Amino acid sequence: GCLDVPTSGRYYLNGTDVSEMTDNELSEVRNREIGFIFQGFNLIANLNAIENVELPLIYRGVDKKTRHQLAVDSLKLVGLEKRMDHKPSEMSGGQQRVAIARAIAAQPPVILADEPTGNLDSASSREILAILKKMHKSGRTVILITHDNGIAAQARRVVRIMDGKIESDTINEDFDQEAEA
Repeated sequence: GCLDVPTSGRYYLNGTDVSEMTDNELSEVRNREIGFIFQGFNLIANLNAIENVELPLIYRGVDKKTRHQLAVDSLKLVGLEKRMDHKPSEMSGGQQRVAIARAIAAQPPVILADEPTGNLDSASSREILAILKKMHKSGRTVILITHDNGIAAQARRVVRIMDGKIESDTINEDFDQEAEA
């Protein structure tokens, strides 16, 4: 996610070597290339849903009208069309959806999702996974970090890491047929 710098070697993101970029350059790459869905949501408490989704778009330089439309569209995609004016404290299960809407509003090519269903009930988890699968199907790369083997089993590719080392790397051969269904 360009939040850490490599201790050795080179790291290429979308064909660009980011391993020796300055903090400002890395910030620009993150803003343009990566949508983050944080485990702790990282929403601004005194902003409503639409304002939380618009905030990163301001930093990206998106004009007000376009920014508002992108925010509305992404909130609709995650099922929050009727809660756009609510603040994070006013929507318990909706906070994760706002975080997802914020991550996808700028339509970044890569989505990094850290335990995106960790605080949700099973029905909400299924809905969030369906949204992430839809994003993958639309051409985005979705990297999901989870400790839940049931969620991992639904991915096209599963890389298991133990103590900082890759333990296994498997492809779900049935994923493409499941995604088409």
